[in-house]
Amino acid sequence: MAEKTYFEGYEIGAVRETGGRTITETDIVVHAGHTGDFFPHHLDEEFARKGPFGRRIAHGTMLVAIGIGLTAGRVNEAAFAYGYDKVRFIRPVFIGDTIRTRVTVLEKVIDAKNPRRGRVTERCEILNQRSEIVVLVDQILMVERRPDAQ
Repeated sequence: MAEKTYFEGYEIGAVRETGGRTITETDIVVHAGHTGDFFPHHLDEEFARKGPFGRRIAHGTMLVAIGIGLTAGRVNEAAFAYGYDKVRFIRPVFIGDTIRTRVTVLEKVIDAKNPRRGRVTERCEILNQRSEIVVLVDQILMVERRPDAQ
């Protein structure tokens, strides 16, 4: 669904949650192929069984990609991704776990180089089916200001 929310429409502290997505073995294999990350704790069941989690874990980079992708169910035509900060892999995610993303608006700053835009920082908490945070990442958006606010 597309909409147009200008910089002024973002409220610090506003929270929204995405729907869920179950992580599959196919996700892990495809991500390994895309990235070249064939580390055995993702792909080798026997190796992973001897590790700290007792089984294979999903790639952290894949979880960021899927977790941020889940937020795209709400497309803002006035914004685009500017970058990501503070990525943290907090808990392992296993095949069969279902993740969703809770997004909280943290900060709004008018862009000093271009006052027709502002940067909005959103804290993205990627949660598992037990509502535990598994990945934390701050997404920075560049957002148009309302024409009458410039």
